[in-house]
Amino acid sequence: MTDPKTPDNDWLSALARPEVRALTPYASARALADSAGMLLNANENPWPPAGDSGLMLNRYPDPQPDDLRAELASRFSVANDQILITRGSDEGIDLLIRAFCRPGEDRVLICPPCFGMYALSARIQGARLIEVPLLDQGEQWALDVDGIDSVGAVRISFLCSPNNPTGNEIPARTIARLCRDREGQGLVVVDEAYIEFSEADSMTALIETHANLVILRTLSKAYALAGCRIGVLIANPVVIGLLRRIIAPYPLPTPSVEAARRALAEPVRLTGQLAVLNEQKQRLVAALTSLPGVERLWSGAANFVLIRVADADGLIEAASTNGIRLRNQSAQHGLAECVRISIGTPDETSALIEFLQRYFKTPESCS
Repeated sequence: MTDPKTPDNDWLSALARPEVRALTPYASARALADSAGMLLNANENPWPPAGDSGLMLNRYPDPQPDDLRAELASRFSVANDQILITRGSDEGIDLLIRAFCRPGEDRVLICPPCFGMYALSARIQGARLIEVPLLDQGEQWALDVDGIDSVGAVRISFLCSPNNPTGNEIPARTIARLCRDREGQGLVVVDEAYIEFSEADSMTALIETHANLVILRTLSKAYALAGCRIGVLIANPVVIGLLRRIIAPYPLPTPSVEAARRALAEPVRLTGQLAVLNEQKQRLVAALTSLPGVERLWSGAANFVLIRVADADGLIEAASTNGIRLRNQSAQHGLAECVRISIGTPDETSALIEFLQRYFKTPESCS
């Protein structure tokens, strides 16, 4: 097996579009020089705006702040040069497809039902989309490994564990085998947006032996920074270097970087919130199990549950009338009349359970 730590992995670099490999990255003013001294190199306004509070928002931010990258690397147990900080996982997905997929030629594999941005980004790029749906195995969903094997080589395989919206997890041994099968052919991307809610370990350690593995992490979910758009793409340094050629020159707003630093500095807060969310999930699952109107329940390993009811639109509308927003998943493959419910605070869980008990007893009383 090729050594994934070798900086000049020719086979890995060769997976990228030739236009990307030939690019000379744009050199921003902040990338060429740090923020010390008189800053007369970036055509910035020399005065901070009103209400700046010391953030120096008149200055362009560091494209990849060293201290934040080091903190993320430490938190996720990887090397600094294996990390690219992005504007949420959405940007990471888009960068991968733009860097590695030639329009009309290269193929992207997805396993619906799954996060919709994989398919959307592939279609925008003009990549050929291959779908191998998950298998409904009753209490949980699972990858159709034989189906994935049957499609042959693809440039990028997008997998999500725990999966959104079904909550199922993928064994690390399955990911390792897919990486081996696709060495020299394509990347295997595992989206771990919900890994903090799971008891499973992150698969980042597999990158040491599988250079074509990419892991997506985010601060939007467990770290409570959805409004800041901080994603983390973890990969072999060769992949990181290719993506840095096409990422925007200043992708990370200064307030978002500061918020990320604060969030990472409070691990006790994160642990406490995860414990409360787990308790509320168990409350909700117990309540849903007792309701005759819930035809199917997938509790999964994330901060949401998925249910099937007789009338998803009716449930969504009634919930909205009662000030509760739920997500209809009926448009997804295999999820007709399915609704995804996020886990909220204890008070929100109580209000939700009370509403559901009224709705499934007498739906008309909740309208």
